[in-house]
Amino acid sequence: MPRIEQHFPVSDTEKFKSNALEWSQNYETVVWLDSNQHDQKYSEHSAIIALGQEKSIRCSYHDSFEKLKKFQSKIQDFCFGFLGYDLKNDIENLSSDNHDGLEFPDLFFFQPKKLIFISKEKAVFKYLNVDREELMKDFQSISNHTEVPVKITKKKLSLNFRIQKEAYLNKVRSILNHIHRGDIYEANFCQEFYAENSVIDPLEVYKNLNQISKPPFATYLKFDNNFLLSASPERYLKKNGRQIISQPIKGTARRSSDKQKDLALKEALRNDPKERAENIMIVDLVRNDLSRIALKGSVQVEELCKVYSFKQVHQMISSIVSEIPENIHPVDIIKNSYPMGSMTGAPKVKAMKIIEDHEETKRSLYSGAVGYFTPEGNFDFNVIIRSILYNQKNKYVSCSVGSAITSLSVPEKEFEECLLKAKALREVLHSS
Repeated sequence: MPRIEQHFPVSDTEKFKSNALEWSQNYETVVWLDSNQHDQKYSEHSAIIALGQEKSIRCSYHDSFEKLKKFQSKIQDFCFGFLGYDLKNDIENLSSDNHDGLEFPDLFFFQPKKLIFISKEKAVFKYLNVDREELMKDFQSISNHTEVPVKITKKKLSLNFRIQKEAYLNKVRSILNHIHRGDIYEANFCQEFYAENSVIDPLEVYKNLNQISKPPFATYLKFDNNFLLSASPERYLKKNGRQIISQPIKGTARRSSDKQKDLALKEALRNDPKERAENIMIVDLVRNDLSRIALKGSVQVEELCKVYSFKQVHQMISSIVSEIPENIHPVDIIKNSYPMGSMTGAPKVKAMKIIEDHEETKRSLYSGAVGYFTPEGNFDFNVIIRSILYNQKNKYVSCSVGSAITSLSVPEKEFEECLLKAKALREVLHSS
């Protein structure tokens, strides 16, 4: 079914984006993807908003990739949604028996009725089953929308540790024993901060989080009574024609308001042997994942351990590219490398088993991916980190963070890294 398409000039891109996000709250299903004007090599849009369900699919991990493959093949249109971390159980002989306060599905995708692509000085509307009058009316509604200022929530929300500090340190020591025995080389070990019987304003929290962080893969996702409010800096996987791009992050350092100290922190991260070892191990894992389906000799490391600066932290990012043969289904490409190496470890399957034994919370969307497929079979997905998950019906708020455990890890420092990554999340929720 063809979409009606129309282009509109936009004089103030940031204002139009802000208006569009607030205007979208009239819809029950929303995916908002915002690059925050990061001028990265593989960026295409300043922001994308997908609204309303024409058709949708949601399921647990059982046979999920085959179901998604059939859904995507049938509609041959844009579809937006998410992949939960526990889809790993559909790929490998794994299970997930930890506590789940969120109760999100493992997979959810929908064919949006309305799509808006926002770039510099332009907005492109692509609608299903409407006439151009409705398209024009929506553009005017967004353009004339009166923005609601970001409020500061006065009521504090207290976040609890799912794993107390001493227990966390003991778990890291246990994972280190596995590493020293040679069971694994690296494991991404995560912990949850949570709040029960809590009510938040999801849009307000997202806007505050995005204002603090300004990441290149920010996401506001709303479906049913479930919300993802994400300040992710990381791309999982992108397909453009026959090219596949993966950009794993491993290595984090705090920022300083003092320019010289900030440069010193950045340089220290760039040369830190532990952080570089973490990153390089995951690069090797990603190269191995991609090489299973890529054309022989096409897997290349385009950038290795390059440090990028964000508002809250410095991050070490590598970029791996490859070329795939024709006629490989896009869902099969994702399944081949899922979950992403930066959130699991190496060797991947053994690391995921050890992670499951040591963590106390089902990861749900955290460590999963949000993104979209195009009608041509291209796709782009982020990694769900630096995120707040909220089940409005259950009044349950969840924020998870993690760090990579290697032979050089010091348990206390890993705990401090988790607190650093959780800082922005805790700030916007006004926890103590």
